[in-house]
Amino acid sequence: MPHLPNVSASKVIKALCKIGYVFNRQKGSHIILVNPERHKIAVIPNRKEIPTGTLRAIINEAGLTVEEFLKLL
Repeated sequence: MPHLPNVSASKVIKALCKIGYVFNRQKGSHIILVNPERHKIAVIPNRKEIPTGTLRAIINEAGLTVEEFLKLL
């Protein structure tokens, strides 16, 4: 399993937007993205550095593998 780099919320959002996710709403410090084609939701905490476990959960929510996510970055 490849090592995940430290990434910010804005980089994660940009990566997910490349595969069809769009901003839906923000509640507090969490940004909710929706992919209308795949009918999936991704919740991103608005932080400078997203913890590794949280990032893995976001990747799984989006239906991606770690390798696919790293290519999007």
